[in-house]
Amino acid sequence: AREQHDGAGHEPAAEDAVGLGRCPECGAWSTAASPARAAPSDAGLVVRTLAGTGRAGARIHTGAPEADRVLGGGLVPGSVVLLAGEPGMGKSTLVLQLVAGLVEAGRRCLLVTGEESVDQVALRAARLGAPRERIRVAASGSLGAVLEASAREEPEVLVVDSIQTLSDDALEQSSGSVVQVRECAASLVRHAKSTGRAVLLVGHVTKDGSVAGPKTLEHVVDAIVTLEGERSGSLRLLRAVKNRFGSCEETGVFAMTAGGLASVPDPSSMLLSDRRPGPGSAVHAGLEGTRPVLVEMQALVVGTPLAQPRRVAIGIDQRRLAALLAVLAKTARDKLSSCDVFVSAVGGLHVREPAGDLAALLALASALDGAPVDPGLVAVGEIGLGGEVRRAPGMERRLAEAARLGFARALVPRASKATCPGVDTIGVADIGEAIDALTSYRVARSAGPEVATCYA
Repeated sequence: AREQHDGAGHEPAAEDAVGLGRCPECGAWSTAASPARAAPSDAGLVVRTLAGTGRAGARIHTGAPEADRVLGGGLVPGSVVLLAGEPGMGKSTLVLQLVAGLVEAGRRCLLVTGEESVDQVALRAARLGAPRERIRVAASGSLGAVLEASAREEPEVLVVDSIQTLSDDALEQSSGSVVQVRECAASLVRHAKSTGRAVLLVGHVTKDGSVAGPKTLEHVVDAIVTLEGERSGSLRLLRAVKNRFGSCEETGVFAMTAGGLASVPDPSSMLLSDRRPGPGSAVHAGLEGTRPVLVEMQALVVGTPLAQPRRVAIGIDQRRLAALLAVLAKTARDKLSSCDVFVSAVGGLHVREPAGDLAALLALASALDGAPVDPGLVAVGEIGLGGEVRRAPGMERRLAEAARLGFARALVPRASKATCPGVDTIGVADIGEAIDALTSYRVARSAGPEVATCYA
């Protein structure tokens, strides 16, 4: 190749170098060639109909009923599940408890940790009372080492904590980068599909609460579950953001204890166990997915010398509180403009649904007047910007849960036709009628127990 220069011995012009290229190894010109590409082949591609396919395989039960509820009945062999959550929520604790439950059920598991040492995992296992002698653990941040260990151990469930600590040695980027997270996740997905092993990945979140890494990560996995809760509280909620093998409407409830995350089969009773009825307190019959949950809404209204009164929302959306106060000030009350307002969903549960507006309104009206709400009353309804009370889904389940816990009355939208034995439903069309209903009960109660019973 070196003899391809002309007789004068000069090298090709710069434009020729750009067009033909020069070998960086031997310095030869015009020796670059495109590699021959094999023509695409359809050999081995089987095309068939959907008849006789899609048979549901046996799910792998994790031993945690609340986790199985969210996953749709357990882990699906060959699936990839991403568990995300803020730091301190208990993700590593939860996955270790799941591994312990799987091992006790006779399942083969492998836990690969890239954030902690094996000794640190052993300390947590001792605190949780997990069978340490039967849990297989490895500490590595190399994708190749993880895949090699999985092929050698042949687990039914592979847990990687976390996907952001893995790195592929063939890539130049550091672990946690967009390229590394995307390629490592894709490799683990291919591994799960080819071997039939269930893979559980732990993922980080950003400051706004979304899953850290490329959006591709959320697309390639089969399910995304998030662990949420107030860091200072003990309640943790496991929600499904995406689930190819089950519903996204289920919510698992856990309580953080000294022995780890404990499943809470009856969250309503736990949330209302410390309730003390009084001014500024109302009960909302909510829905967390398909599960009815009763939660206490509290409000505090106090005068303030500040030119800009404070509006603090804990456990509810700040924008919904602002809208609710605006509707309340326009249609019913005007004394809130000179008061600090605090509204909280007690117990650490975040009320996301608009159906909690009516209970928050009752708590605000009660705090403003200094008179208690009927302790046997629950409220369900969305408040529109015109002050109207709108219907909420799943009213029958909400009322049934209220009846189970001993509530005798329910303030509901007038358009709702739902009924429940043992619960007297009071339909209201707007917030004016809702406040009048509370006032009527107070007047009847002050007249005597017989009159109050007749009103109820």
